[in-house]
Amino acid sequence: MSVLVYTESLKGKFKKNAFEAASYAYKVAQDLGTEVTAVTFNAEDDASLGTYGVSKVLKVTNDSLATFNAKAYAEVLAQAAKAADAKVVVLSSSADSKFLAPILTAKLSGGYVPNVVAAPESTSPFVVKRTAFSNKGFAMTEISSDIKIIGVSSNAFGVVENNTSASVEDFSPSLDDNAFTVKSVEVDRVVGKATIADADIVVSGGRGLKGPENWNMIEDLADVLGAATACSKPVSDMGWRPHGEHVGQTGKPVASNLYIAIGISGAIQHLAGINASKVKVVINNDPEAPFFKAADYGIVGDAFEVVPELIEKLKEFKAQNA
Repeated sequence: MSVLVYTESLKGKFKKNAFEAASYAYKVAQDLGTEVTAVTFNAEDDASLGTYGVSKVLKVTNDSLATFNAKAYAEVLAQAAKAADAKVVVLSSSADSKFLAPILTAKLSGGYVPNVVAAPESTSPFVVKRTAFSNKGFAMTEISSDIKIIGVSSNAFGVVENNTSASVEDFSPSLDDNAFTVKSVEVDRVVGKATIADADIVVSGGRGLKGPENWNMIEDLADVLGAATACSKPVSDMGWRPHGEHVGQTGKPVASNLYIAIGISGAIQHLAGINASKVKVVINNDPEAPFFKAADYGIVGDAFEVVPELIEKLKEFKAQNA
């Protein structure tokens, strides 16, 4: 028996959530007295997962799996779970993992709990803590099925080094045409220094920026902080920014350590998508903006005055502490 973990990668490079999922899987494996087996898809440097507690890597190399396919990936993971006799499967809470999780759960007749924020409270019965009500509360959830599937919330458990010697073996699952009945015809990916899903810091802009020509202010602040850039739904709807940067309940969820909202009023759909962020900073010239009620820190002022000054102060701070 082992704990199986799906480690996400992009163009051969592991994502941050892969290391967090592996770290979580190692903690569960310790509690259960077993080891961690990871599944990788066309990844490089598989043995590096040993740094985060993985003892065995099932390496899948298949050109037909170069682009994420929920149905095909779920089939691979189901076969891997059976091969490893895994009773616990750990995923991230990324959009891809949430897409494949229900399919995988059905294949394994398991129980799935997403948005888990801590190691299991107990393993007998198996109880985990997850966010609920759009991240406004927590629920203690018992998984009573034989196979348990856990989706770990981003930046919740953290990346923890648990140096282990990881063996790597090729894994060739049996895939027929039925696994590829849904295909990606186009991938529109946001290109930047950091992605919203993996970023510790996210700088987000709204209609208060008045137009796309002012977006360099968001990018300049993000550059100084090493952050990802994001936007509100109206901004993406108006074509100022690509839809891949839209965060909120109807866009991408954000669980960063720091979320800076500039010129965003704070509609309930936006707040629902970013509530999992640990520290929220709001810059808005309207003192009645709803976002201030959810903010940890708020600045009432004109973004065109506040943000450039903030950038300069951050540059000074970095220069003095280099």
